Amino acid sequence: MQKISRITTQKKQKHRYNIFLNTPAGDKYGFSVDEEILIKFRLEKGMELNDELMETLQEQDNLHKIYTLTIHFLSYRIRSEKEVITYLQKKEVEDEQISVIMQRLKKENLLDDQQFADMFVRSRMNTSSKGPKVIEQELFEKGISGPIAASALEQYTPALQKEKIQKLLGKKIKQSSKDSFQKQMNQAKNTILQKGFDQQFIFNAVQNMKQEENTDQEWEALTFQGEKLYQKHMKKYEGFPLKQKVMEGLYRKGFHFDMIQQFVEEYIGNQE
Repeated sequence: MQKISRITTQKKQKHRYNIFLNTPAGDKYGFSVDEEILIKFRLEKGMELNDELMETLQEQDNLHKIYTLTIHFLSYRIRSEKEVITYLQKKEVEDEQISVIMQRLKKENLLDDQQFADMFVRSRMNTSSKGPKVIEQELFEKGISGPIAASALEQYTPALQKEKIQKLLGKKIKQSSKDSFQKQMNQAKNTILQKGFDQQFIFNAVQNMKQEENTDQEWEALTFQGEKLYQKHMKKYEGFPLKQKVMEGLYRKGFHFDMIQQFVEEYIGNQE
């Protein structure tokens, strides 16, 4: 049994206290604790400590250090349970200690996967072009369960998805593009699909966009591509074979057959 001889405040960390003990050799430093531990165990000068209590005090203080470290980790942004566990494991914290810390964080409402998922989905919706399926996968990677992810993704309503798809299509369809409207649409559709949006919503948006196709811009793009194909094949072909090569090339690039015929008749016909 040892008795506390004095308690002093650390100079650099005012919330920590040095505990000194009476020993046969005189007053000697024993250990230090956080203010929370000091108050919890009512440590004071003259108090007697046995080995078991001192071990408990140091265990509790170590837990508090880990807790404080975790609070600092949470201060940057909201985290999922899995993120916190992974962080503590990297710090080589023991599983039993992690369990205690997790329980305390939940009890104090500092850790909530549903709240995390809700905020994560809102952030992705407002700051990225990602669709629900990609966001859902990101949530799974952060350890969020299926039901919680599904609940959070209810915020990403069909109306919001359609609005975002429409904007993405508009950005992808360039007014001055030299590609066919169909090729642009196919590329845009594949890109948006990879972003995780519903296939049916994309299809409907594409159909609506097709109704807005600009004939003059399409003819300008076809002429550009047609002239390139003509210059490419004219050295090896002439007459009907040349027309066929140009027509096949333009068809593969997504241009309308009637416009292709018109170009071949007007452009190649004039070159012969």
